[in-house]
Amino acid sequence: MIIIRPEMIKDHPKVRLINDLAFGRPNEADLVDALRKSAKPYISLVAIKEREVVGHIFFSPVSVESECAVLTALGLGPMAVLPRYQRQGIGSELVRKGLRECQRIDHNIVVVLGHPEYYPRFGFVPASQKGLRSEYDVPDEAFMVAELVPGVLAGRQGLVKYHPAFKNV
Repeated sequence: MIIIRPEMIKDHPKVRLINDLAFGRPNEADLVDALRKSAKPYISLVAIKEREVVGHIFFSPVSVESECAVLTALGLGPMAVLPRYQRQGIGSELVRKGLRECQRIDHNIVVVLGHPEYYPRFGFVPASQKGLRSEYDVPDEAFMVAELVPGVLAGRQGLVKYHPAFKNV
């Protein structure tokens, strides 16, 4: 059984290890540390299996800037699962629970830079289909958005800007 709960301070070392091992480098763990300090509001959840923290997901504010307005949304990432627990549905549970938490705090737009084969199962579509583009030069199919309330992006378009800490990843 997998339990998804909010991250606690005592989880920080394990979350760091999970990100280091899942990504094979410290960049994402450093990003989580930086975002915890300066990105508000944020959502940070952990997955517990057999009393061990085995996965982590983070959502932080992003801005959607257009000529006439700035809209706040949330960016999903990083999301990581210990390698020995991957392909067991833990990442999917983290994403589903995380998206529900985004809705609970009234954030109905979530963007992700991620695997185009993975995220569509959670309602993500290429952001370009909704008039959004990333501040980063990334493949169109890898930059996706989920409207947690259908039509919330209708008539909107803009440039999505991430927290400055993402520039170091």
